[in-house]
Amino acid sequence: MNFNLLPLLVIWIALALVVLALFLWRQMIARSEDDSLHVMHGTLTQQTSLAQKLDAIDKWGKPLTVVVVVLGLLIAAAYIYGQLVGRSSLGA
Repeated sequence: MNFNLLPLLVIWIALALVVLALFLWRQMIARSEDDSLHVMHGTLTQQTSLAQKLDAIDKWGKPLTVVVVVLGLLIAAAYIYGQLVGRSSLGA
């Protein structure tokens, strides 16, 4: 059995880059986050807006991270399986 894992690997790399971009974007936005709650001077709306942006990024980032990890594990398992099957067919 000969598996061509290159298309899956390209998809995995693209998804991993998207997850990395989301992580970096979230870090840039969260850099200006203030951990204290300010209810005076109209800053509550700024904090709410920032929290909504971070939630939107997390909405996509968390599931995509799970997909990248699972796909990476499946690709690794398929590669290992292919190597084991290749070795056993050579010895037979």
